[in-house]
Amino acid sequence: MNEFKFLLNSIDECKARLDTLRQTLDHRTIKEALQVEFLYESNRIEGNTLTLRETQLVINEGMTIGGKSMREHLEAINHKEAILFIEDLVVQKMDLSAYVLKQIHAIVLYGIDRENAGVYRKLPVAIAGSKYLPPQPYLLQDLMEEYFQFYDRHKDSFHPVVLAAEMHERLVTIHPFIDGNGRTSRLIMNLILLQHGFPLAIIGGDYESRIAYYDALEEAQTNNNRQSFIVLIAEKVLLALQRYINILSPQG
Repeated sequence: MNEFKFLLNSIDECKARLDTLRQTLDHRTIKEALQVEFLYESNRIEGNTLTLRETQLVINEGMTIGGKSMREHLEAINHKEAILFIEDLVVQKMDLSAYVLKQIHAIVLYGIDRENAGVYRKLPVAIAGSKYLPPQPYLLQDLMEEYFQFYDRHKDSFHPVVLAAEMHERLVTIHPFIDGNGRTSRLIMNLILLQHGFPLAIIGGDYESRIAYYDALEEAQTNNNRQSFIVLIAEKVLLALQRYINILSPQG
């Protein structure tokens, strides 16, 4: 626990330093680059095969990549729109709610699955490669009400990074949608982080990063132990802060 407190203290120190740097330096192009990387990695976790460069060309240049499916293109485009949407929510000071969640999910699945976009699932699901079985559809309404009640109870008392990790894990565990739960959960996490002035936290889509992410999720889902997952997210936030600081202040 002391190690975790040290981690949170390091995050707070880096956040304060980044806030100071942001006051004097233009960071718009850096933010845009991190947006591309976030949506690339988030889609990569789910099996999208667009490279980072191809993703940039699709979302910023409107290009079509030969040999890649329409769904992969839409996943990239939709994810960019979802990031712009959560950034607008931050500007408008709109809090997390069922309406906001469903809007984000509807953007994620726009043009991919019209019937299920922004709608809680009506069918049972299983997660490939996981021992965890998500709750039955008839339980979802109550579980989602509890989800937002948890947020309302803790949004002003939890450290923002802990809150973001909790809301990420709890949403993906409830698995309220037929598809797009992982991407939506990572967007919700980053909505909370952005609301508190943090940069986007990026979970890598490479094999080792993906396995560490899934293992931490499964530990939370099967043993009700969220500590490993919260630490993993906190480490990603610290890495994002340090990276941003290094870009703005190369000499350290």
